Amino acid sequence: MPRLYLASNNAHKATELTALLATLLPPWEVQLARDLAPGITWDEVGDSFLANARIKAEALRAHTGACVLADDSGLVVDVLGGAPGVHSSRYAGVDGDDLANNAKLAAAIKSYAEHDLSARFVCTLYFIDESGQGHEFSGVLEGQLTHSARGRHGFGYDPLFVPKLSDPAWQGRTLAEIPASVKNQISHRALAFAALEQWLAKR
Repeated sequence: MPRLYLASNNAHKATELTALLATLLPPWEVQLARDLAPGITWDEVGDSFLANARIKAEALRAHTGACVLADDSGLVVDVLGGAPGVHSSRYAGVDGDDLANNAKLAAAIKSYAEHDLSARFVCTLYFIDESGQGHEFSGVLEGQLTHSARGRHGFGYDPLFVPKLSDPAWQGRTLAEIPASVKNQISHRALAFAALEQWLAKR
């Protein structure tokens, strides 16, 4: 069974990506960054999702010859000039503070009508194979923001984001109102992973 280390210290992302990786055939043994190098950290100083994903993957790859997968993702809001973008997880100043990040975003968009709040979640995966070669895969989920946070599922900006979906059962709902089983089929992360999965199947 091939082994893959996931370069993430975000428990929510790790849960989503581990669930997606569990569908791979043949199956992969998935380990987290802390399993390989306890206490490992990295500075996400890149100016793009790809740059930050590469930073994380290369930091972990320095500790192993096995495959490594990293992701960087975030919310891009058009009326905010692309913010919070690569700063999504630390938009309010503290990394991973969902409540503070959502409060800052809600304040930033309150003067705009909801129909003007086009936004998208972007995910870039960076996979380093056994030979040390890097490969990029991306996924985008289009939608718009809402002024009223709704839902208890998901994490991050999910309660403020209404995705554009074709399934009428979920139209008009925020990502936080959509069960994880559905989100894992339509999310930006799922779309990026589908591209990775197709590539892995062909190599």
